[in-house]
Amino acid sequence: MTILELREKRNNAWNAAKAFLDSHRTDKGTLNAEDDATYTKMEQDIADLGKEIARMERQEQMEAELNKPVNKPLTSKPANGKEPEAKTGRASDEYRKAMTNALRSNFSNISNALKEGVDADGGYLVPDEYDSRLIDVLEEENIIRALATKINTSGDHKINIAATKPAASWIEEGESLVWSDATFDQILLDAHKLHVAIQVTEELLYDNAFDLENYIIDKFGQALANAEEDAFLNGTGGGKPVGIFAETGGGTVADTVTAVKGDNLVSLVYALKRPYRKKASFILNDKTLVTLRTLKDTNGQYIWQASLKDGEPERLLGYPVYTSAYAPLDAIAFGDYSYYNIGDRGVRSFKKLTELLAANDMVGFVAKERVDGKLVLPEAVQILKIGTATATKA
Repeated sequence: MTILELREKRNNAWNAAKAFLDSHRTDKGTLNAEDDATYTKMEQDIADLGKEIARMERQEQMEAELNKPVNKPLTSKPANGKEPEAKTGRASDEYRKAMTNALRSNFSNISNALKEGVDADGGYLVPDEYDSRLIDVLEEENIIRALATKINTSGDHKINIAATKPAASWIEEGESLVWSDATFDQILLDAHKLHVAIQVTEELLYDNAFDLENYIIDKFGQALANAEEDAFLNGTGGGKPVGIFAETGGGTVADTVTAVKGDNLVSLVYALKRPYRKKASFILNDKTLVTLRTLKDTNGQYIWQASLKDGEPERLLGYPVYTSAYAPLDAIAFGDYSYYNIGDRGVRSFKKLTELLAANDMVGFVAKERVDGKLVLPEAVQILKIGTATATKA
């Protein structure tokens, strides 16, 4: 007999027992001795059926366990025995979906999930996944972000540096100690506001076939990256970061020439102290690169070395070369850019432009961030200044 048949039999027995009890009660509401014995026997039969059903259920569970394969194939990456932690807050899928729905509804459809991420100006903080992907775009598009040291700050960030270092001195036995002063300085990373605004048609916004999420991430990311790179290279500190090529606060000017020759580049390399040269690279304008590729050493060999592997930068005098359209035409930088510190204050946020473009059936969105950047050790980057924008052969 199957479990299903036993369960049906137990159910029928229980119904019969209830009917017997209702029909055999006396006027006092009790059973006589004979009927009581009969009902007790019916209860025992029901209990016995329950035990048999439980026994068969355990038997099925045991057979299922024994029938499992001894060696179960791995279908996913081992997790060290730990279950993945559930994402909460701005990292959760719920928050990301709520942001996407809000964008498509012109922020008229705001769910409670978004209330976890409201900034001081009324915008909505981007989901953690958005922010990470924006950072990925910024690092891919922005050469300085890939080379610099990045710091997440919640307020003004002070960086302590040694302005002078103590020097050792030889002394004779019994002579007085020679005291040297070690002084320290501080560099403050502030937070300058950078924003990008876009406008899209309402038809495009409500079109589910259009990948709005990736469009906003890509466009916002590219625009922010371009503005950042320009500031990280040329900024003067007035409402923006201090750039590597800045006259005040930037790298150290090693030499000034009227035209670039191969010997000038060799001198630039060795103007940088040996410890910094371990991770050093060149940064220059794309147009400057054209002429540098024609330079030769004294043996007639090109000093430019093409990349031997995809994804790796090309080399000049054995060091990586990074080009930027924002690098000045009249300067070449060589140094360890990990000493350029980028301070990201908080995370990026989205905000809609209320009623501003309604007359044109357009919807506007703004992404903003607060960031600063400074070169904490000017000697870590050496600058070759060029009197003219045209370089010549060696």
